[in-house]
Amino acid sequence: MTDPIDRPGKIIAIHLSYASRADQRGRRPAHPSYFFKVASSVAASGGTVERPAGTELLAFEGEIALVIGTPARHVRIEDAWSHVASVTAANDLGLYDLRANDKGSNVRSKGGDGYTPLGPELIDARTIDPTDIRVRTWVNGEIRQDDSSAGLIFPLAQFVADLSQHFTLETGDVILTGTPAGSSVIVPGDVVEVEVDAPNAPGAPTSGRLVTTVTQGSVPFEEALGSLPAVDDTQRAEAWGSAEAAGLPEVTPTGLSPELRAKLEAAPTAGLSAQLRKRGHHSCFIDGVAANIAGTKIVGIARTLRFIPAREDLFKSHGGGYNAQKRLFDAIGEGEIIVIEARGDATTGTLGDILALRAKTLGAAGIVTDGGVRDFDEVARIGLPVFSQGAHPSVLGRKHVPWDFDVTIACGGAAVQPGDVIVGDGDGVIVIPPSLVEEVVEATLTQEDEDAWIAAQVEAGNPVDGLFPMNAEWRARYEARV
Repeated sequence: MTDPIDRPGKIIAIHLSYASRADQRGRRPAHPSYFFKVASSVAASGGTVERPAGTELLAFEGEIALVIGTPARHVRIEDAWSHVASVTAANDLGLYDLRANDKGSNVRSKGGDGYTPLGPELIDARTIDPTDIRVRTWVNGEIRQDDSSAGLIFPLAQFVADLSQHFTLETGDVILTGTPAGSSVIVPGDVVEVEVDAPNAPGAPTSGRLVTTVTQGSVPFEEALGSLPAVDDTQRAEAWGSAEAAGLPEVTPTGLSPELRAKLEAAPTAGLSAQLRKRGHHSCFIDGVAANIAGTKIVGIARTLRFIPAREDLFKSHGGGYNAQKRLFDAIGEGEIIVIEARGDATTGTLGDILALRAKTLGAAGIVTDGGVRDFDEVARIGLPVFSQGAHPSVLGRKHVPWDFDVTIACGGAAVQPGDVIVGDGDGVIVIPPSLVEEVVEATLTQEDEDAWIAAQVEAGNPVDGLFPMNAEWRARYEARV
């Protein structure tokens, strides 16, 4: 190892760069984004990394590291590679337990001592093709990652050129170029090895195996000094690589087919609730909410958000930063509906214009809350349908702490689970269990057709007695209609 890598002036890391990782995460960035890592996180091959006391989600990320040779400022992409002196292996270790506390910046989750092992050998960048560099990672001898720079969404040279637009890349600076699919959780006793090589280049140069052993820490974080580690099932699924790998049920709801969605859009909530009652479901209605935009009809799959009553210490630990509310609004999918449990307390807002705009941009079908809405007129102007108890100017922390999401909640007296079907119109909002939705909507549309025929007979001057509901004579006429 050379002195510049032992203590580089800057370490710049890429958030998401490989197609395989983007596909795993379900999102592909339009442009690269970055964060800094501290120089004191650098470690050599053969060292250890500590999983702090009270945490569970330390994850490895095998990466290609670029070491800058000659300073780069405002360089063109075609010239950028000439500013790279060396290529080597890196392990961009991260602690998901602290990820929400510094979302995006990763100061604490990625800045720990030993969280950036580099090496052990340097490959001369002039001798290899930057589009043909391989990175592999093993855990306890089992290969977990195997990809190459050909699988990057953005070419390596783009990182150098892009960063040089904003500041000078100096000799010895290190760029960590992102990790492919396969990153996962490691535990004390695990041995992680990362190798970067160019197998098709003359001499097949390699970094050698970068070896790191995980140990268990004994010193806990102190609550009085800052936010504490916290995990939820979303963080577990991302750290492990998938909900299945984390031993969790899949929480992403199944979407509605276009055909089923069209039927639900044609079915009124009054008719749907009547069919649910016929099947023994008497608590399907979300009480006390009305649409912010007159004439709104919403149909979608439930994503749930739970607020608990305000408490100062809990709001301090869960209310600020990238909290559960913000994480859900960032994760909402096309055609999904956020359903919020606010315990029927309308004396503060449960969302405002910024979050409404985020949900609208991501294609959410609407929001249902049994609390209030801040920036009510602006939310309506944005065009996102929201069913709520009405407007309130107060901020979230007055009455609520955003606690968790994609869990079973109570909203307006109705139980709602992630994946339930939500339908709302001028009569209000109902919740349909997924197992019943096909049966209920077909029965509703059949009843609607029948009711339309009955209405035509009443309009023609016939009395409702015997017609609504139909007796045998009227039933026979209805069934004989052309």
